[in-house]
Amino acid sequence: MRPKILYTLFRSVTALRGVGPRIGALIERRTGPSIVHLLWHLPSGLIDRRHAPKISEALPSTVATITVRVDQHRKPPHKRMPYKVLCSDETGSLSLVFFHAHEDYLRKILPEGETRVVSGQIEVFGDEIQMSHPDHVVQEADIASIMTIEPLYPLTTGLTMRVLSRAIEDALKDVPELPEWADTAYVTKQKWPSWRDAVLASHAPQGLRELEPSAPARCRLAYDELLSNQVALAVIRTHIRRAKGRPLRGTGALVQRVTKTLPFDLTNAQKTAIGEIRDDLAADARMLRLLQGDVGSGKTLVAVMAMLTAVEAGAQAVLMAPTEILARQHLATVTPLAKAAGLQVAVLTGRERGKNRANALEALMEGRAQIAVGTHALFQDDVEYKNLALAVIDEQHRFGVHQRLSLAAKGNAVDTLVMTATPIPRTLMLTAYGDMDTSRLMEKPPGRKPVDTRVLPVERLEQVVDACHRALNAGDKVFWVCPLIEESEKLDVAAAEDRRVALASRFGDRVGLVHGRMKGPEKDKAMAAFVIGNVDILVATTAIEVGVDVPAATVMVIEHSERFGLAQLHQLRGRIGRGDKPATCLLMYGSPLTETARSRLSIMRETDDGFLIAEEDLKLRGAGELLGTRQSGIPEFLLADLQSHADLLAAARDDAALILDKDPDLISERGQAVRTLLYLFERDAVVKNLRSG
Repeated sequence: MRPKILYTLFRSVTALRGVGPRIGALIERRTGPSIVHLLWHLPSGLIDRRHAPKISEALPSTVATITVRVDQHRKPPHKRMPYKVLCSDETGSLSLVFFHAHEDYLRKILPEGETRVVSGQIEVFGDEIQMSHPDHVVQEADIASIMTIEPLYPLTTGLTMRVLSRAIEDALKDVPELPEWADTAYVTKQKWPSWRDAVLASHAPQGLRELEPSAPARCRLAYDELLSNQVALAVIRTHIRRAKGRPLRGTGALVQRVTKTLPFDLTNAQKTAIGEIRDDLAADARMLRLLQGDVGSGKTLVAVMAMLTAVEAGAQAVLMAPTEILARQHLATVTPLAKAAGLQVAVLTGRERGKNRANALEALMEGRAQIAVGTHALFQDDVEYKNLALAVIDEQHRFGVHQRLSLAAKGNAVDTLVMTATPIPRTLMLTAYGDMDTSRLMEKPPGRKPVDTRVLPVERLEQVVDACHRALNAGDKVFWVCPLIEESEKLDVAAAEDRRVALASRFGDRVGLVHGRMKGPEKDKAMAAFVIGNVDILVATTAIEVGVDVPAATVMVIEHSERFGLAQLHQLRGRIGRGDKPATCLLMYGSPLTETARSRLSIMRETDDGFLIAEEDLKLRGAGELLGTRQSGIPEFLLADLQSHADLLAAARDDAALILDKDPDLISERGQAVRTLLYLFERDAVVKNLRSG
């Protein structure tokens, strides 16, 4: 249950003064539904109103706060013309300009013959010094009400700065003092304020330096958010380890038998990963391990060795993929290896019906099939396993947690191995998979040919089409990737549907189409036609970036590649070069190129190291964009910037481990404070995993 001290912060924004349902809906759209979300909505800029010149000293395009005498109201002869209030001081004249003015209101706040203080941006129109719609108009006695430094906040359509600022100002009045969850010695060393003072200071910057991620108040809040994330992951990890497991100790016989049949040697990275997984399986605690490997690093083979170990221990293993076509590709890899070991493989996808499905279900229930490969069909209600002990899940971000748990529930104390082909920078790894042990495959199997990557302008489109023609004549297949599904009026980019039509005018029915708006079966059918059918050019959006293996594909064309992130470009390029023929990736760009786009394309041309590319992607785009576009399994932070706060992430991770080592159930004074932190950052579900929670 949420601590009472936080009740105020988790009230609806409509509880604030002057925030009704309409304004509340706008604020919720921009920040979130609760008052606490306003606290996390930090200023992105500021207006300095300390400049208080005489009228003659006021410079154009600057913000000035000026004391003036109101001389005359000048009503316009036509409605389309502005209403003017003529003012002056001893040095000159200033016109206050209002469009769509309400005369009665203006005469009330700017009475003729009286003195007022006005603040706003100075403009010059002809020989006239003007200030359009002053931000503030007050009497001299109330000049203190004008904030000398005024924070500026990100807005949304329909939400004004004044309304949002007032709401945040009201929210700040009720910020409570919370118990200290951070290590006091560390806080002192960093010269950080308390949590409450950090919130207040972050919303009252006194200069541009205080808007930077390195500002003490912002560092403190970033650390708190990172600490909540790391404690949450550590609690989940502890909960998993407390869960009853069962040791799976293999004999090594099947693994050795299959290894001898391989036409190549395992890489050192594969051998290390296999050993780490074998140790996890043999332990009493339940395994939850991430197997991370770049495109073509041999993850599936490592997974097969893990499944063989489980079978050696007398159990069953499953491999679940997010799509039918990817499941079939895994099946093609697993089946000959399982045959070499003398094992039976069952397949369960949406395609298996009638007798085939019934036979697979019977084989799994009776234990005759030791390994199963499939999709979501693996954990449907009527699926029973004799002794399921290991679940391998490919591309975990495509599955929900409940799906993973549903599969695990089909067995007893099931160990879980998660695979991803997305090279993730280590900083992001700690935030997304901190609850998992990690094995990284940093090498590629011997014999894997590098892809020849070329960068060229879109003006050479016809030459690219000719190159595709030559590839088709040689019996090869071509991927053609576009950034949009339909033509956009805002972006001058090729649309997949239009490109398919254009290519079909030359290549006819040999051109297929795949995009994200297609339904699953429709997409699988189109992919199958490309893999084994008569479709030789597949026009696609990024729907094909993960998993699909087409050995005959030797050409990858990416239109307007400057609009893709590095990670996307790398994943797409990894779809080719999987056969024994040389492969070419053509990165077409539109001019002019930004420096960032130019850097991306240069990196793609220079290296095929996915981990290096991921690190460069983080540097170029920052964590926010990277998280939003590629790393769908990784949480996006409100206050922390993973580029700027990487050292804080490491400190938070160490502190979280220390906290839970000393107080695993968070019942001490500091432990209770950490519980408050978890609720503050809405990690409520994690608290339920604590014994006394």
